[in-house]
Amino acid sequence: MTAGAEHLDEPTAPESFLREPYRLACQAVVGEPEAVVDFQILRRRLRIVVPEPDRGVRSIDPAVRVVDGIVCWGDEPIEPAHGGVYGIALDVGTTTLALELVDLLDGRTVEVVALENPQRFGGSDVMSRISYDDGPERGELRQAVRRAVNSELRALYERTGISRREVYEIVVVGNSTMRDLFFDLDVAPIGQMPYKSTVELELLDGSRTSTDFCALAYRLGLKVHPKARVWGAPLIASHVGADVAADLVAIGLTADENEVVMLVDVGTNTEVVLAGRGRILAASCPAGPAFEGGEVTYGMQAADGAIESLRLRPDGTAEIETIGDEAPVGLCGSGLVDLVAELRRHGEMTPKGVFGDRAQEVVVVPEAGITFSRADASALAQAKAANTVGQWILLRELGVAPREVDRLYLAGGFATYVNVENAIEIGFLAPVRPERVTKVGNASLRGARELLLSSPARERLERLVRRIEHIELETTPDFFELFVDACQFKPLPSSFGSEGDRIAV
Repeated sequence: MTAGAEHLDEPTAPESFLREPYRLACQAVVGEPEAVVDFQILRRRLRIVVPEPDRGVRSIDPAVRVVDGIVCWGDEPIEPAHGGVYGIALDVGTTTLALELVDLLDGRTVEVVALENPQRFGGSDVMSRISYDDGPERGELRQAVRRAVNSELRALYERTGISRREVYEIVVVGNSTMRDLFFDLDVAPIGQMPYKSTVELELLDGSRTSTDFCALAYRLGLKVHPKARVWGAPLIASHVGADVAADLVAIGLTADENEVVMLVDVGTNTEVVLAGRGRILAASCPAGPAFEGGEVTYGMQAADGAIESLRLRPDGTAEIETIGDEAPVGLCGSGLVDLVAELRRHGEMTPKGVFGDRAQEVVVVPEAGITFSRADASALAQAKAANTVGQWILLRELGVAPREVDRLYLAGGFATYVNVENAIEIGFLAPVRPERVTKVGNASLRGARELLLSSPARERLERLVRRIEHIELETTPDFFELFVDACQFKPLPSSFGSEGDRIAV
């Protein structure tokens, strides 16, 4: 609101997350017919990481090909070729959607587009969306994401002049919940013990041979060729889904790694994969939304005005960089990592999140009113601890110290901009040598593109997924003790201590 807020009724419960002068237009009621209320619509432009177009691919051997003038999917004919032959790689993330239109004849990327996932009305994390979809509004989440995809497809066809009938396959990746919601599968089993999707349960009982999933486009109501196949890449296990499987394709992980390789895909649910010494381990860390704008007073997603980089000067004032060079309105994940690291570096906060003089908050940007409180630090500590424990337990299970990791791949939009040294300093990342860390951005979409263009890549992935051992973090006997220790903002040890089973405190 810019003027006239006094003429509105009191904020409602759904608006409790907002601070003045913001209101929800659908909730605010003007009490006086003649009142004048001035406002501006808040539009945020998210920064969504997508791969650069026109990248190479290891091989071009798609499931869709032209045989004797007939477009076929595998051995099944679809129709006589009449124009281009295209496919779409689609990454359905909890926060964002990204899709890539690819020419299946030469592997060329036509265009990449990204947008915010419209399912946020069902909650900011997968457990909230599972609960929402299990309620009276079942199907709304599926409809929302399909409408968004179709809207982008229509715009894409208009820009490129490509007909929807020239698009013969979609490859879908996403975490287990997001992928299965897209296909309208029941996601309730993923939200309760033993936290497995319906397709994984069917795999375990022998009624199916893979956790991949395929449907005809017309049955899903997607704006592509009606007989196009929509193929969901295989899930790994539990919450470790097809997005992580696609990550592994993108980084070229093989079943027999000579090096020790770690993948950390940072998000609301952070996934960790560790390969080496003849084994591949995977785990899902329920980090929550604290580093993505939730549970932190001035936390926000990576949108215009978000502080993405921060350094404290000797006089205690902050030197900041914001997305879009806009006036600061909050802190996104990379900015929060920097802030915590700087507060620790300057002795302004203890490892347990206690500020000097027992203050309840510190002022970050006085002119913008941006502060950081003890409660904010606590929320970040718990989110960080989930990431920390996941990495530590896998390293311990494999018998590998962090300094022995040869390559660490950081995936995801947040990870693209995070300061690696600061993340290690506060214990967000295991203390792998920084020069061995590679940021791979949206590896899920890159992997989906390669799966779209290579049937052999799908076969290799299926074999790889079967080799992966899923580690249930919560069933680890000392999980709670490890979690409590990891809530401190301090580096993890670079090697195991004499006990070999605790994070040093």
